[in-house]
Amino acid sequence: MNYRTDKYGNKISILGYGCMRFTQSAGKINIEKAEKEIMEAYNSGVNYYDTAYVYPDSEATLGKILEKNQIRDKIKIATKLPHYLIKKSDSIEKYFAEQLKRLRTDHIDYYLMHMLTDVKTWNKLKNLGIIEWISEKKKSGAIKQIGFSYHGNSEMFCELIDAYDWDFCQIQYNYMDENSQAGKKGLQYAASKNIPVVIMEPLRGGRLVNNLPKEANEEFEKYEIKRSPAEWAFRWLWNQPEVTCVLSGMNSIEMIRENVKTASEVQVNEFTEKEEELLKRVAKAINSKMKVACTGCRYCMPCPQHVDIPGTFAAYNRRYSDGKMTALKEYFMCTAMRKDSSAASNCIECGKCESHCPQHIEIRKELKKARKELEKPLYKIGRKIIKWFKIY
Repeated sequence: MNYRTDKYGNKISILGYGCMRFTQSAGKINIEKAEKEIMEAYNSGVNYYDTAYVYPDSEATLGKILEKNQIRDKIKIATKLPHYLIKKSDSIEKYFAEQLKRLRTDHIDYYLMHMLTDVKTWNKLKNLGIIEWISEKKKSGAIKQIGFSYHGNSEMFCELIDAYDWDFCQIQYNYMDENSQAGKKGLQYAASKNIPVVIMEPLRGGRLVNNLPKEANEEFEKYEIKRSPAEWAFRWLWNQPEVTCVLSGMNSIEMIRENVKTASEVQVNEFTEKEEELLKRVAKAINSKMKVACTGCRYCMPCPQHVDIPGTFAAYNRRYSDGKMTALKEYFMCTAMRKDSSAASNCIECGKCESHCPQHIEIRKELKKARKELEKPLYKIGRKIIKWFKIY
């Protein structure tokens, strides 16, 4: 495993474990499977584990695993304050105390303001006493380092970088988002301020691996060096010295082993101009097929009308990459085969989802398009059959 250093010289594995996508069984995290995967990563040298207050049961699951295996002090925990839920000063301490309890620890190594959107939001937190609170927690050792996670444009990201003496930050970044979100401009600006950068969504929620357009796969297959799509994406990131750690939502032993192997071999600045051109061609092929730039982060959820927004967009995009029947099957499974429909047709256009979308997708507009493409007569007949026979 290769390591890079944080602001204070601590070694961080360049591969971090993203704990948002633990495998679920019957609506609950499969803790036995999660434990095997966490321990596989730990024994392979991964020492950075990222979770958040709002990831369902994620903090508690991670805490149980670390305590059971007695490795809490051998790894670094990163978790996030849900500042968007905070209306008064004492709520900050309330949420933090709950997180410590869930994680079964007395300190957080890397604590983030979750999805900090702009300087205005940061100033609101300052008015609630967040700076004094952070100072007290760092002094007591309850928080080692403070940072923020961000989805948005590079200009506001740079403003946030300058708004406080941050220890680190976290951004969405991959070869598809090189010039969007915080982008390379934001990455390099943070690095110029000696602020380590942790990368999330390196595979765009799996979109850069699963069900790539035929043209994209062909580009990889005909290239002289044979690597998986995931390996190409990770190598592109680790090629950049400004990248400190890349998070991966690993949920299989095979995935962990592949990513660890890459993280153990990769070197800074090893990418050639020819390899850069390859990924530009792949990105072009992907963009030609994708209808909605949804990463599946689920910040738009829950929907008051129970619409499965990420599931709908995944099926909608698949309609153009894998064909009509594959898309219809996926959409039917994620929206109709359940007691309460989660179809796009449930949308009442309240707009709540759009205010939380990191990608700034016009969700209501896109849901209308998806509904038109996916809720054809065959879908409606299938939904009626489900109701008639009370299958779910």
